[in-house]
Amino acid sequence: MNETILHTEKIYQGRVISLAVHQVELENGVQARREIVRHPGAVAIVALNERREVLLVTQFRLAAGKTLREIPAGTLEAGEDPLECAARELQEETGYKPGKLEALGGIFVAPGYTTEYIHLFLATELSPSKLAADADEALHAEFVPLAEALRLAESGALVDAKSNVALLRVARRLGI
Repeated sequence: MNETILHTEKIYQGRVISLAVHQVELENGVQARREIVRHPGAVAIVALNERREVLLVTQFRLAAGKTLREIPAGTLEAGEDPLECAARELQEETGYKPGKLEALGGIFVAPGYTTEYIHLFLATELSPSKLAADADEALHAEFVPLAEALRLAESGALVDAKSNVALLRVARRLGI
């Protein structure tokens, strides 16, 4: 299946995202409009220490209208390798450097309207190593037992998709 773009109108170009409206034709000849938010992609990291505790960050999310607990994450810079971005973001957000990073695959955030794809990673062999946090972020990082993080995900207390999917993938990888 495929859709052919007939016309594109660029609506907005921001620092991170852009918005375009596409007039498309479906394979059956029907025409439709698609509003697409372009995003450079991101990374999200389950940082697991030797005591089987994971780092969760707490921060206010304006779009959600409340403070959320999540796994550390961040946006890819232009041309940046996801593995390098994951190591950088973990240090910036939590003050820990991974000795080992393993890919856990990835997820499209909402493929009906955005190109954002999040690369998921498992970080282990953690050592303290702080990088300066982004000036526009205010967050708090804390270690939580993996079993507790999984209970938070199952109960609905962790509400963002990247955290839930990544924690589930780590649990399966560990045979939990």
